Amino acid sequence: MQPRNPQFSPGALIFDCDGTLVGTMPAHYLAWRATMHHYGVEFSEDRFYQLGGVPTARIVAMLAEETGRSLDPDAIAHEKEHAYYQLSDHIAPVEPVLAVARQHRGKLPMAVATGSVRESAERSLRKIGVLDWFDALVTAEDVAHPKPAPDVFLEAARRLHTPAHRCRVYEDTDLGLEAARRAGMTVVDVRSMYTPRRVTETGRA
Repeated sequence: MQPRNPQFSPGALIFDCDGTLVGTMPAHYLAWRATMHHYGVEFSEDRFYQLGGVPTARIVAMLAEETGRSLDPDAIAHEKEHAYYQLSDHIAPVEPVLAVARQHRGKLPMAVATGSVRESAERSLRKIGVLDWFDALVTAEDVAHPKPAPDVFLEAARRLHTPAHRCRVYEDTDLGLEAARRAGMTVVDVRSMYTPRRVTETGRA
């Protein structure tokens, strides 16, 4: 999905992290599956992608409510993130999106706005060597309301000193795209630029 107005000239670019700049989704899902299996909770890959952009602790709270189990969202979120850090071999750059960032690096203000915690986002961006490409990094800890609320994108625009309507957002989830639209920003759905690798389609389910 390209911007609706091809004549639109953005004043700043804002990128989601997981699944947009960095191909982390297989690693995140493997970590989720292993962690929740420990607590007897099934978490399908389809559901995982449906919840893209939702902070980890909030997903745990949702699963606890749905399954009627007593789960500590913060503790399990920490456990899941630790499991993710052990799967760095599954992390790879999303080249078509990185090409956009590379093209505009040093020419436009750029930020990363993610529902991930800061440590996770920094590790992912550092892994592919682009952490220093961006003028701002806004994470789940920086805002009160996660996607699909527009908070994370509005905070990124504020830090870039750019009006929201002058920002173009690159996203890979429905929740993220909705958040960007609510922020009044132009959006690009990066799922039109590449096909994400799925765990359950590669024989590792």
